Amino acid sequence: MSTPDFSQRLFDWYDQHGRHDLPWQEDINPYRVWVSEIMLQQTQVNTVIPYYQRFMQQFPDVLSLANANIDSVLHLWTGLGYYARARNLHRAAQRVRDEHAGHFPDELEQVMDLPGIGRSTAAAILSIACRQQHAILDGNVKRVLTRFFAIAGWPGQREVERQLWQQAEQLTPATRSADYTQAIMDLGATLCTRSKPRCTDCPVAIDCLAYQSATVSDYPGKKPRKALPERETIMLLLSNNAGHIYLQQRPPTGLWGGLWGLPEAGCALRRDSLKKWCREQLQFALRDVQVWPGLRHSFSHFHLDITPVHIRGEFLNSSIMDSANAVWYNTRQPDARGLAAPVKKLLDSYANMDAGKCDSGTL
Repeated sequence: MSTPDFSQRLFDWYDQHGRHDLPWQEDINPYRVWVSEIMLQQTQVNTVIPYYQRFMQQFPDVLSLANANIDSVLHLWTGLGYYARARNLHRAAQRVRDEHAGHFPDELEQVMDLPGIGRSTAAAILSIACRQQHAILDGNVKRVLTRFFAIAGWPGQREVERQLWQQAEQLTPATRSADYTQAIMDLGATLCTRSKPRCTDCPVAIDCLAYQSATVSDYPGKKPRKALPERETIMLLLSNNAGHIYLQQRPPTGLWGGLWGLPEAGCALRRDSLKKWCREQLQFALRDVQVWPGLRHSFSHFHLDITPVHIRGEFLNSSIMDSANAVWYNTRQPDARGLAAPVKKLLDSYANMDAGKCDSGTL
């Protein structure tokens, strides 16, 4: 199939069946497209929509995001996962403010130079918002092209990715670049899906090599699988007389960087060990201890098994709470701060817990 034939069939399908009413397709500008592209990385559209709408209400333009406190940014990201995206979004907005006079750059290299923006994301922003001709290669497009051209191997491999970029560039037309970019993403998201693809509805299926050979399920090639390692931690819900929970802000980089979390005990799950650890590490004197049911949180690269422990007590040194990185958190009147998903789940459980009805054990 020639390049014009491929794009024209895609346009004909997109004009009639494509998605045209997504929130980021309204009042299109580079900032709005950029935020949507970052949120959509490894996250489905239906999940992103409410997050995107809340984010835009709070930060309607790049300067409002750049001038915001990182806590307010992470708070709106809570539950969306992959929090490095939010931190990079905030840092990039500040770069746009400081280095580009608040105007989002319109050159591919300049966009790629911003934190958290790779080649495909930069291309999508400039294609959709600035009508520039750039090929994209997100997960949906990779799936379409590996099937259409029967390109074997895992797309994360350098040689496979090189072939995909080459095909993507050849297929991208000079006209209607924004529509083509949205159309090929829509094709992968709605028809050429991972499982149960709707090949009979696909506008280019007649020339798809995988469809012709009945090998659609073989593409794209799978990433070599490794058993995910398992880690364990003890998360402490330290409560004071008012029933508030002690939170610490995590370092700006690393796991859940910049988010507020619970202390994690580096000791055995025994009353005497916890008592000693809390006194030595936190200067916190415990009165009673309850172990809650375990909670597993899975990342892309490991499983984290969490043992939550609720401890009532008090700090021996009240000046500890003078730190900007420590707060007593009122779960019944929560304020706006970024929380990792399992921490939020534990805090919600604590807030909703009726006395005497918690399925827990006492140490």
